[in-house]
Amino acid sequence: MLPQVLLKWIDSQYENPRGPVGKYIGEKMVRQHRVEVEWTIEQLDIQPGTTVLELGCGAGDAMATILQRHPDVHVMGLDRSKTIIDSARQRNQASIHTKRANLIQGDLHQLEVTDASIDHVFSIHTLYFWRDVTTVLSEIERVLKPNGTFVITYCDGKGDVEWNDISEMVRNQFIPAAVSLGFKDVSVQRGPDSRDYHTVAVTGCTLNS
Repeated sequence: MLPQVLLKWIDSQYENPRGPVGKYIGEKMVRQHRVEVEWTIEQLDIQPGTTVLELGCGAGDAMATILQRHPDVHVMGLDRSKTIIDSARQRNQASIHTKRANLIQGDLHQLEVTDASIDHVFSIHTLYFWRDVTTVLSEIERVLKPNGTFVITYCDGKGDVEWNDISEMVRNQFIPAAVSLGFKDVSVQRGPDSRDYHTVAVTGCTLNS
């Protein structure tokens, strides 16, 4: 069994990848999360001419997938990790050069994004690290255009084990906060299992005006 201090360090690398180990973990997550990425992009229902923001973009795989499939959209990616932003920049270099994509190193609790400028916000496997759910949702509400949508994908269990803490947080904190901020049609969607992990997402949209 690994020492507790090493386990904590490994967990911190998943939250904020750093250095060569962080780069390796970023690429490992690209391979591991293909099912969640594909399903989440389907939920976004991306239309021509829209702008998409990914919170916690990691090594930029979801961004690259969207840019390849939708040649007339703009995609923004935000991550706190410089290491992982560098990987995302390499993966999306051509789209960044043509200004179809851009990357921001920053905190999802304080988005450096213009008000009402985004059509779709999505995030995959970051919800576990949100320090303040209401603050992040407030920022999402601020940057979304009228009738904009969000998809926040996470896992709530593996195999026969249910992760009650994350489920209770979504039910008791996330959904009430989203409704209070004025989001409509807030609901939990069940997705496909990935490596025996149970994939789910909270979705919602802003009002028309």
